[in-house]
Amino acid sequence: MSASLSEYDFALPRELVALRPLPDRAASRMMVVDRAAHTVTHRAFRDLPEFVLPGDRLVLNNSRVIPARLVTADGRIELLLFDQLGPARWRAFSRPGKRTRTGDHFAIAGTTAEIESVDEADGTRIVQFENEPELEKLGHLPIPPYLGREADAQDRVRYQTVYAREPGSVAAPTAGLHFTPEILAKLPHTFVTLHVGPGTFLPVRGDNLETHRMHGENYVVSPEGAAEINRAARVIAVGTTSLRVLESLPPGPVQPGKGRTEIFIQPGFPFVRTNALLTNFHLPKSTLFVLVCALAGQELMSRAYAEAVREKYRFFSYGDCMLIL
Repeated sequence: MSASLSEYDFALPRELVALRPLPDRAASRMMVVDRAAHTVTHRAFRDLPEFVLPGDRLVLNNSRVIPARLVTADGRIELLLFDQLGPARWRAFSRPGKRTRTGDHFAIAGTTAEIESVDEADGTRIVQFENEPELEKLGHLPIPPYLGREADAQDRVRYQTVYAREPGSVAAPTAGLHFTPEILAKLPHTFVTLHVGPGTFLPVRGDNLETHRMHGENYVVSPEGAAEINRAARVIAVGTTSLRVLESLPPGPVQPGKGRTEIFIQPGFPFVRTNALLTNFHLPKSTLFVLVCALAGQELMSRAYAEAVREKYRFFSYGDCMLIL
């Protein structure tokens, strides 16, 4: 196990970053990594049902991305809301931070906001609005910053999974973006909810993984979901967010309920509930690349990613996928 972030770097040509989704959700390529055989093979996402065995259960995150990016009328201040703390009260990031200090007031999203407090450690703000901000009417969809553009009409459809139901995320659970209703209907599945926070966009500070702290994210497991997970012979997590819910649950049979997780999965982590993972290709030196190295082994993942670059797989949110068995 390496606690040095520099060990999780790799060269990624910029042209392999997918800036737009494919016309067909299910047309992505799928790299299949077999941990037992130590092999890497190349398939298509539409082949996924071939790898789902009797008794398997896919676990998907049904959180919906909310239009949580707000901009003042003069364009001077931008807030990214990501954790609702109470009525009209949110935790948020502010840009630029120097323009939003404790006690500041400004008009935004059809109401007024006050900066109640500032966490100097992580830069987050507690924001109290006079009235609940009109997100659906005045908010913007917070697509990944590396796309380098504003969200458009295509993003408003394609940066949501077809099964997104529970509003609360500021980033999509992107492994699920490949599914169509027709493919999902063929597969035994259940849903959990984890509202994805901005930590998915934030770099690891420093080179020591041991000192990195994840932002907390809220999750829900329904009674139906708990029962189906408990009955599964093999659990296939669809996306790292679903995996983080599964591995954050207390020991023993899965119980329904709500929770909050700050789990940071890195090599040496003892996986208890996750038997396989469908995931996209992640950023170099990211917590998500560290996670897949924890599941599949750093050597095998490094080899798989090098092959993905050679074979010109499409990377990140709108890119291709990997099935780790």
